[in-house]
Amino acid sequence: MASDGTPVRAVLFDRDGTLVIDVPYNGDPDLVRPVPTAARAVARLRCAGLPLGVVSNQSGIGRGLIVQADAEAVNARVDTLLGPFDVWRYCPHVPEDRCACRKPAPGLVLSACAALGVSPSETVVIGDIAADVDAAARAGARAVLVPTPATRAEEIVAAPQVAEDLAAAVDWVLQRVPDRAGAGDRDPGSMP
Repeated sequence: MASDGTPVRAVLFDRDGTLVIDVPYNGDPDLVRPVPTAARAVARLRCAGLPLGVVSNQSGIGRGLIVQADAEAVNARVDTLLGPFDVWRYCPHVPEDRCACRKPAPGLVLSACAALGVSPSETVVIGDIAADVDAAARAGARAVLVPTPATRAEEIVAAPQVAEDLAAAVDWVLQRVPDRAGAGDRDPGSMP
């Protein structure tokens, strides 16, 4: 994992449970609801000039519960409500496939970092479960765990960085952004 002194140049979010309320195997864009602090958190990072992406396991595709077009429609809805995000990466596989992309494997994080042109060591992954934290660590990125009711107690204890909500996670990130001191603290609603 990257040292804490490495500057942050990009942020990747988990989708379900982190940016939006988790609806298991959601293929319906009308069910997308951002978590309460998501819009402001994302806006603060944009004000700081950081490229943003989403890395998400979507095993509903591999399970035959949704199709790729459903997942992409949900992603497009998230983009409409909170985006646009600079990069989207999702894994359609089930755990039994043992693919290189499904979190906790590092594939999604590595692919998103490559697309953004940043080193994983300059990237922070924000998520709600150990798979998000582990994928970041395996890719050489840092992670901030934002617990939800789905987060197990042992995941919280094991996480290198825990924030009570997305606002606190963004505070942590912005303290590590070079040459942008305070830029993310401006009220996004007052921006010209």
